[in-house]
Amino acid sequence: MIPRKATWRAALLSSAALALGLAVSGASAQDKPKDHADGPAAAYEPSMTTLGQLQVEIPGRKPGDPVMTPSEYQKANTIYFERCAGCHGVLRKGATGKALTPDITRANGFEYLRDFITYGSPAGMPNWGTSGDLTEDEVDLMARYILLDPAVPPEFGMPEMRASWKVHIAPEDRPTEKMNDIDIDNLFSVTLRDAGQIALIDGASYEIRAVIDTGYAVHISRISASGRYLLVIGRDAKLNMIDLWMETPATVAEIKVGSEARSVETSKMEGWEDRYAIAGSYWPPQYVIMDGDTLEPLKIKSTRGMIYDEQTYHPEPRVAAILSSHYNPEFIVNIKETGKIHLVDYSNIESLKITEVEAERFLHDGGLDSTKRYFLTAANARNKVVVLDTKEGDVEAVIDTQGLTPHPGRGANIEHPSYGPVWVTSHLGDETVAVIGTDPEGHPEHAWKMVQQLYAMGGGSLFVKTHPESEHLYVDAPLNPDAEVSGSVVVFKVADLAQEEPEYTVLPLVEWAGITEGQPRVVQGEFNKAGNEIWFSVWNAADKESALVVIDDKTLELKHVIKDPRLITPTGKFNVYNTRADVY
Repeated sequence: MIPRKATWRAALLSSAALALGLAVSGASAQDKPKDHADGPAAAYEPSMTTLGQLQVEIPGRKPGDPVMTPSEYQKANTIYFERCAGCHGVLRKGATGKALTPDITRANGFEYLRDFITYGSPAGMPNWGTSGDLTEDEVDLMARYILLDPAVPPEFGMPEMRASWKVHIAPEDRPTEKMNDIDIDNLFSVTLRDAGQIALIDGASYEIRAVIDTGYAVHISRISASGRYLLVIGRDAKLNMIDLWMETPATVAEIKVGSEARSVETSKMEGWEDRYAIAGSYWPPQYVIMDGDTLEPLKIKSTRGMIYDEQTYHPEPRVAAILSSHYNPEFIVNIKETGKIHLVDYSNIESLKITEVEAERFLHDGGLDSTKRYFLTAANARNKVVVLDTKEGDVEAVIDTQGLTPHPGRGANIEHPSYGPVWVTSHLGDETVAVIGTDPEGHPEHAWKMVQQLYAMGGGSLFVKTHPESEHLYVDAPLNPDAEVSGSVVVFKVADLAQEEPEYTVLPLVEWAGITEGQPRVVQGEFNKAGNEIWFSVWNAADKESALVVIDDKTLELKHVIKDPRLITPTGKFNVYNTRADVY
């Protein structure tokens, strides 16, 4: 199948996006596997405020009616925490998505909220109603829910963590050598979001080698420095350690680190490889350092504190991206709402030393430059990228991306024909793609400056991708409400970036996958180890067919479509070698 060329730029609606992040799902929120934790929603007590007290009119309801019944409230809690809290926050104070506190939602009114949830916007808000992801009744329910005051979930400390901690196979009982024929370096860990599982897929044969139960909606997969252990963390804060040396890879240890989480990493500094693991939570706002072989929780650090610029207290500074430094025995921890980066020195955790670096508010995701010295991370609600020198431990620059809500994933490192080494991010809120110079030694005149702005199909992008062996830059747009846009990716040829307005090629991957039901969304490209193939998820509703599409990077033509009944809502994909070696 042949890709098609395009040069058009999408027109965007100017609206306050209620962007719900990488949480689009075609399944009802009640489809969570029964053996998974209920999460914070189950612990909430509803406040049965009446419509009259709120002074908000809902068509067909009288002023004395409660906004919702207790059972409706619990259902709405579940939907909110599975689909919305990641961007809007547990306390609804906003970050990647806008704040949804009652002073804002009540001023907008029920009908405005209902319509926005139904139709979404190209600025990153999924069209929950028209896509069929939520029913009309569920849209109505969520519009009423966000008129209410947010409830506060319970804390989750060391007693709760230790009660959840399980070592299924002790380190001394694990294999002493690899017991299977899997090419681990070319293995893909694929999130099966609504199934609460991951699939391990062979990068050469496309065979599913194992499907493993995990936490709900695994957000990321990370690889130990040794390449042996795969660590995956679900949105319900359940962390699994999977031994890839076993005859059939399986979980050897697990722990729950909170009610909601996004990030995990292992120590990578020479001499400290895999001694520790770290996981960061959205709720409670904290991170925990664990034993690298067993996940035994050792030290918890709360992130609650003062916002760096306002010097006012924030009750919910969530932990976003975590990276392991290659230069120091440190974890690099993004604290989202307070705008701080913690450099956590793990050389002596009994006397834990943390360097608190003031950066920018609403820190989210990001990745290393090609030298692995500089960490470029999006402060997405501020439309900025922060550059941290991981060797010296200070901020080199804060760069305006000239777009709305940068969301790079780990970004993309390319050798630009005009500007030398650069790092790239796309945006949730518009069609722009920012290109930032990253070579202070060879190209100092371009370093830490936005050197080029590209234009893709439209807003709603979550990831850009390339590979050192690739001549292309890929940009997705899974949260765009237009089915044609969300079902395709665009590809820029790196050599063409010297042009004033480079053309791009459109790959209609939903069409190529042969999926005709639902509104499947194409998300997150991931290269194989060799860098000659890139995989994309065609992510559909849980009750509809999904697929993985493999593209030949040289020709941009379809190479293979992976379909299997076990591939339920596939989203993120992580090649073992590329993830372990920070290749992106």
